[in-house]
Amino acid sequence: MDLAYLRAHPEHLPTFLTHQRIRETPVSGGDICAASRLTLDDGHSVFAKTWPERVGRPAPAGFFAAEAAGLRWLREAGAVAVPEVVVALPELLALDWIEPGEPTPEAAERFGRELAALHRAGAPAFGADWTGFIGALPQDNTLDPGPWSAWFARRRLLPYLRMSVDDGALGTKEAGLVEQVIDWIGAFGGDEPPARIHGDLWPGNVLWGVDDRVWLVDPAAHGGHRETDLAQLALFGGPPHLDRILAGYQEEWPLADGWRDRMPLHQLHLLLVHSSLFGTAYRDAVADAAHLALSGVRSATVDG
Repeated sequence: MDLAYLRAHPEHLPTFLTHQRIRETPVSGGDICAASRLTLDDGHSVFAKTWPERVGRPAPAGFFAAEAAGLRWLREAGAVAVPEVVVALPELLALDWIEPGEPTPEAAERFGRELAALHRAGAPAFGADWTGFIGALPQDNTLDPGPWSAWFARRRLLPYLRMSVDDGALGTKEAGLVEQVIDWIGAFGGDEPPARIHGDLWPGNVLWGVDDRVWLVDPAAHGGHRETDLAQLALFGGPPHLDRILAGYQEEWPLADGWRDRMPLHQLHLLLVHSSLFGTAYRDAVADAAHLALSGVRSATVDG
């Protein structure tokens, strides 16, 4: 099987893998899926993701289709490097192989400008017209005209707060803090029209390529707030050269006043997702983000 054949007959890939007709090398691929590098007969490689057998159940309906739709939508903007979808089937996803490289300040600044251009490509509404997932969890992508603050509370904070409380990941104290953030959501300011965002842009979902570009992978793409991508990017220590990424972004499309104070609010979404997925390990991180968000909005309210 060569790349041309694979593009023409993507449905044959599972059979070739089952019968070991393609060289398959396991690679790191995140916390959810099993990942591998597939080397084809013509020397081309693709990156393949499959739902792991250890989970004991099939992939949720639409799981890989959602990621493929998001990748294509981000790629359509022609702004930032996004791998091409080669195969999208219910049981697997295969993308162009991106050869990893070393982070550089120049690539970081370019990425900042490209990310701003991606966001500026916009979206028709908040949400998306495909089923949403973030990690292995469903994400409500119901199209919504906004305003952003009400949409964010309803579709991005409340569902994962409820999951985290129901699973015992958050206690009464932490839940109460998040509920206060939701009650104050209209006071944070910064509402903007929907941007075209990655939606799960923690540092592990940016790939530094040997071509000296930064590639976006593993999206939960939708129409959202551009500050969400930047806030998520700063989580867990941030990527190399974060300051240069932000400088490039600001050069292309300056952020609204108060964006730094709103970062904990935007980060709260992904932290609640993590507490829903991984339990009490993220309890303190959720509480800290909620405290910081409330502190920032109360200070701004008093100053105003």
